[in-house]
Amino acid sequence: MLYRNFGKTGRKVSILGFGCMRLPILDGRPDRINEPLATDMLHHAVDHGVNYVDTAYPYHGTSAYEGGMSEILVGNALKGGYRDQVYLSTKLPTWLVQQKEDMNNYLDKQLKRLQTDNIDFYLLHGLNRDFWDNLVDFDVFEFLDSAIEDGRIGYAGFSFHDEYDFFKEVVDSYNWSFSQIQYNYMDEEFQAGKAGLDYASSRGLGTVIMEH
Repeated sequence: MLYRNFGKTGRKVSILGFGCMRLPILDGRPDRINEPLATDMLHHAVDHGVNYVDTAYPYHGTSAYEGGMSEILVGNALKGGYRDQVYLSTKLPTWLVQQKEDMNNYLDKQLKRLQTDNIDFYLLHGLNRDFWDNLVDFDVFEFLDSAIEDGRIGYAGFSFHDEYDFFKEVVDSYNWSFSQIQYNYMDEEFQAGKAGLDYASSRGLGTVIMEH
């Protein structure tokens, strides 16, 4: 496995991560993960050098408005010493934040679901302009600073689904450690695109590439 320095974090992460958005399921139901198979897949990846595991609050749920089963699966699968071998990444369900207290409540719930006292890489999930102002009004930056200070998260980042100009605005708004964007060599101008990738790099952010 090859590893890369992850932006300003100083951490070395595997060039391939293990994403937990589309794990094998039973009976065609996203909320029924094939736990033995998914666990074996995750263990195989870690045993072969993958050290970045990515999940999120709604993954493997019945809708984006309910907590899914992915975080629970990951928490169980990382028992037996596997948690110490990986950097764990999950995401705040930003569209569900209706008041300032929600941010801490979701984070604490995620820590319990993942059976850990620390999330290495914590992202604001799926940022777009529609609910960005709402997060800023609720002091999301103070929330992130506080969660880093008290040790619940290691580094703060965001995943992104919007256009390049807004991407720059978000990057410049806070001392992020990393971002997560969609990127495809066949379509380098989609959403943040190649320009966003370069801009994040110029600001010292590590960048995770998600599916497209």
